[in-house]
Amino acid sequence: MILLGVLALAGVAVFTSLGVWQVERLFWKLDLIQRVEERAQAAPVPAPGPEDWPAVTAASQEYRRVGVTGRFLNDRETLVQAVTERGGGFWVLTPLRTDRGFTVLVNRGFVPPERRSTDSRPDGLIDADTTVTGLLRVTEPGGGFLRSNDPAQDRWYSRDVAAIAAARGVTEAAPYFIDAEASPQGGYPVGGLTVLKFPNNHLVYALTWFALAFMVIAAALYVARSEWRRRG
Repeated sequence: MILLGVLALAGVAVFTSLGVWQVERLFWKLDLIQRVEERAQAAPVPAPGPEDWPAVTAASQEYRRVGVTGRFLNDRETLVQAVTERGGGFWVLTPLRTDRGFTVLVNRGFVPPERRSTDSRPDGLIDADTTVTGLLRVTEPGGGFLRSNDPAQDRWYSRDVAAIAAARGVTEAAPYFIDAEASPQGGYPVGGLTVLKFPNNHLVYALTWFALAFMVIAAALYVARSEWRRRG
C-alpha cells in the first residue's frame, strides 16, 4: 500500500506538472499570436539599419512590417525550394541595395518550377529604384528538414541569409530578410504568401495531462479501497 501511494503521488505530480506547463505554453502562444498579428497589420516602419542589427531577434522584430527603398541586384538572385498553398516551387530571394548603403535579401515571392528561369518571367525583373514593403523575417541557417543547404551546388532548402550573401558576394548584408507583399501588378514572383498561422493545441494537451492525473488518483483509490475490503 505504501508503494502504491508513492507511485500514485509520483504519477500525479508528473502529470500535473506537464499540465501546468502546457497551460503556460498556451498563454505564451496566445501572446505570440497577438504580437505577430499586431506587427503584421501595423503601418510599415523603416527596415533596421546596421546600427540596429545587434538587437534584431525573433522575439523583438520578426513579422514586423517594414519598408525599404533601393535597387534589386537581379543577377544575384537565389532560388530556395519551397512548398506553399500554390504547390511546390521556389522562393526568389534577391539582394536589394538600399539607398541607406546596406543590402538586404528580399524574398520577392514564389515561382513554380517552370518559372525558375528569369527568362520565363521578364516582367518580374525590376531594374530601377523601388520601394519594398513586407514582413521582417529572421534567418533560417543550415537547411530544411533532413536536407542541408549546399552552396557549392547552388541548392538551397532554407533562407540562410549569411550563407546566401556569402555565395552571392553580397557585403554589408542585413542579418534578416524581408518577405515582400504581393505586387499590385501581379505576375511572378508571387509575394504575400507568408504563413501567419501557428498551431495551438496546448489546451488539449493540458486537459489530457490533467485527465491522466485524475485517472491515476481514481485508480489508486479504487485499488486501495479493494485492498482495504480484502483485509477487513
